[in-house]
Amino acid sequence: MQSIDSLSSLSLSLSLIVPAYNEAGTIGLSLERCIEAIRASKQNCQLIVVDDGSADDTIAIANEVLKAKFADGDYQVLRYEVNRGKGYAIRQGLPLCAGEYVIIHDADLEYDPNDIFRMLSYARETDLPVLYGSRYLYSVAHRKGRFPTSFYLGGQLVTKVTNLLYGQRLTDEPTCYKLFKRELLLSFDLECEGFEFCPEVTAKAALRGIKIKEIPISYFPRSVDEGKKISWRDGITAITTLLKYRFRKKSHESK
Repeated sequence: MQSIDSLSSLSLSLSLIVPAYNEAGTIGLSLERCIEAIRASKQNCQLIVVDDGSADDTIAIANEVLKAKFADGDYQVLRYEVNRGKGYAIRQGLPLCAGEYVIIHDADLEYDPNDIFRMLSYARETDLPVLYGSRYLYSVAHRKGRFPTSFYLGGQLVTKVTNLLYGQRLTDEPTCYKLFKRELLLSFDLECEGFEFCPEVTAKAALRGIKIKEIPISYFPRSVDEGKKISWRDGITAITTLLKYRFRKKSHESK
């Protein structure tokens, strides 16, 4: 494992945090694809895997792949024994980030990490502090399989609530691929424990007056039977999170 202590933050283009919970079936290939995308981009990047108390071989497979395929790269692997949630896992990885930008990559195979570097190039060219990858801006030809109806409708509802509450024009608020400048993301004082990481960072970016830009990304949805963990309850949590930060802000302004 390479230490980041000897590297300046300016030498790293990007930090990828990979939170994982019981993803032994996919994390190996997912990390291999990340590494291939990093090599193809010729960018100096950092991989941070956070195992969220997995009960399977997730951590062993992650270590094996990183040692075999990314031994000359900058990576960190964290593990804690008790499952706390995706948001908690991300928050544990953030203090280790040294890249100019930070993005989250899920340990499943729903997203194409090559899209990360298209996003990074676009964000740098336009000097954006935040850039989202939208799964809906491409034609269906870029999606393998169909969104389960409940996930599609839930995601669209969360997006519409976001736009209404925060004056955004997003097409895909719940996307995993949210690219942030590191200093901005670290300034948010995050509180999330689970999947509410997404609405929390969206709310806090919007409350800074940022109009969030999107570009198209590919998407390969998996079903609950294939290991998808998010449910309709997380959609409700997302909406309550958006409401909480919107009205917390108004409450503070009225004092």
